[in-house]
Amino acid sequence: MSASQTSPISPSDVPTLLVKIFGKDRPGITAGLFDTLAAYSVDVVDIEQVVTRGRMVLCALVTEPPRGLEGDLRSTVHSWAESMKMQAEIISGLGDNRPRGLGRSLVTVLGHPLTAEATAAVAATITKTGGNIDRIFRLAKYPVTAVEFAVSGVETAPLRTALVTDAAALGVDVAVVAAGLHRRAQRLVVMDVDSTLIQDEVIELFAAHAGCENEVAEVTAAAMRGELDFEQSLHARVALLEGLDVSVVDKVRAEVRLTPGARTLIRTLKRLGYQVGVVSGGFTQVTDDLKERLGLDFAQANTLEIVDGKLTGRVTGEIVDRAGKARLLRRFAAEAGVPLSQTVAIGDGANDLDMLNAAGLGVAFNAKPVVREAAHTAVNVPFLDTVLYLLGVTREEVEAADTHDDR
Repeated sequence: MSASQTSPISPSDVPTLLVKIFGKDRPGITAGLFDTLAAYSVDVVDIEQVVTRGRMVLCALVTEPPRGLEGDLRSTVHSWAESMKMQAEIISGLGDNRPRGLGRSLVTVLGHPLTAEATAAVAATITKTGGNIDRIFRLAKYPVTAVEFAVSGVETAPLRTALVTDAAALGVDVAVVAAGLHRRAQRLVVMDVDSTLIQDEVIELFAAHAGCENEVAEVTAAAMRGELDFEQSLHARVALLEGLDVSVVDKVRAEVRLTPGARTLIRTLKRLGYQVGVVSGGFTQVTDDLKERLGLDFAQANTLEIVDGKLTGRVTGEIVDRAGKARLLRRFAAEAGVPLSQTVAIGDGANDLDMLNAAGLGVAFNAKPVVREAAHTAVNVPFLDTVLYLLGVTREEVEAADTHDDR
């Protein structure tokens, strides 16, 4: 190499200054800092700003000013900060942040409340798996506290296994998904109905009108725990409804109670371009009504046979059972043009397990223990719209969209 040739300087070797400003938040702080720095011909490498309870922390990583001007820059920034009743700290160094490790995941933690003990345990588990927390962001402050950790340096699967194991003992819900563009891509969300989209078990509502509610409830509970074959239990329960007048269908529809947050979840998903469907071991006499009322894209369930205005105690057509729910998820995904990796399934019972495992993200919602242990993540608060936080949607975004539509 000749004397006139020089090697290019690596970005990691470029002298930089980290300028940190902190104090009471007010308009004009960011503009004022960079207007001050502009006088020294520095380039901006990175910016980070956080406001918590009215207190701002603003970090600016900039290139070193021309030789001989660093002392003047430091003095000027400190004087400006003092005039704004802020504090300043300036640290010399080289380059930018160190490269993030391979393996990128987003860890969402839901707490009601979110305790310091649980937060410490989550952070410690991330460290034990070899992960590094790159950023923390609050998604919601009510009805639950939801925070998101951006983690690098560990693959998603082992991180999920480690965190989900600890979550139940800590009283928090933890979801771990791979970071990437697909998280905000258009997706498909498919939900179970009974005890998920709605608070009720539809067959028990029918049974109440037939005077056999206790008998049906016992069989339903055993089936949801995985103790009974679903199809056999379905036929056994439906047989008890024989002779009910068809007018009961309208009464049951009126008795159905949506789960808190269900309308918000569906409304927000539709605004984001998602398609939304339901699959149910219940009955089309109810799910068809829900599809129309809520603007769902897909709905499939069993159908109660009705002859001469009476329930016959039988179902017709293909049975929607555990395997059927997973099959319908795949069918809906194909019709929607969405790969399975970009689907979300939500359910609570053992007959939802195949569907939860087939989806890109399976969410056990207030589920039975066997389901919580097998699903990708579990949500154990009574608000269905908390699923939005697992998708990276903030409470503020939901409320802003609602306000905009109300205008």
